[in-house]
Amino acid sequence: MLEVESCRCPWCAEPIEAVLDLSAGDQCYVEDCPVCCRPIVFDLRTDGVDWTVELQREGE
Repeated sequence: MLEVESCRCPWCAEPIEAVLDLSAGDQCYVEDCPVCCRPIVFDLRTDGVDWTVELQREGE
């Protein structure tokens, strides 16, 4: 199941949309910001129904 989450880049604070795959369980992955191109760490925690996602600058 895919979920779209509106959030802000931890580098440039611009609004971005993240597509989250809740069917894959807990995940931690890196994607570049589509605005400033800096790496963002996405830390997704889910039980398949409820979920949380935290964004951090890579290296922090």
